[in-house]
Amino acid sequence: MITLHHLNKSRSKRIIWLLEELGQPYQIKSYQRDSQTFLAPPELKQIHPLGKSPVIEMDGQVIAESGAITEYLIEKYAADTLAPARDSADYVDYLQWLHFAESSAMLPLLLRMFVQKDGCKTNFLEGYAAIEVSKISHYFNDMLAGKTYLVTDKLTGADIMMSFVVELLANSGDLEKFEHIQRYATQLSQHAAWVKASEIEKQLDASV
Repeated sequence: MITLHHLNKSRSKRIIWLLEELGQPYQIKSYQRDSQTFLAPPELKQIHPLGKSPVIEMDGQVIAESGAITEYLIEKYAADTLAPARDSADYVDYLQWLHFAESSAMLPLLLRMFVQKDGCKTNFLEGYAAIEVSKISHYFNDMLAGKTYLVTDKLTGADIMMSFVVELLANSGDLEKFEHIQRYATQLSQHAAWVKASEIEKQLDASV
């Protein structure tokens, strides 16, 4: 049995989606952010020293980091369905998008969100974040031109990982600026497992 340690309003929504796609038995232990600080509760540190989410427990192991969780679970349970063939050129693209989501894409998006939440005048960060968000958004949009999914013609773990980037862009009102990302967002939201994950996350979120 896979146990997902899930934090509301976090990146672990996409792991719920992945688990629904995999069809493997799993359970969720849910945690709520502090309503004032928006930080994860200290209980998560009992699972992993960083106190972050998502974290899964399976086969006696604790696995953190969204990309590692996604790559590991797909390799174990869905290598033939949610990933391209390992000896294909598509597999290289798959790996790049899988890790782009939490590397090149995530830092500027989070920086922008933090600057907006803080509300203070900055000498550098606000402008830097805006430029970098624009850069990664245009790149993402351009790479989706003429495609239904990021890699091959079917859903892969790369799409599941990038769904959080799509969500952050949607929350900031940016989707309407990018035709291909907007279309892609609609496509992802039509997957039954995505719908189920969204329903589960909403049910688990005490702040809704």
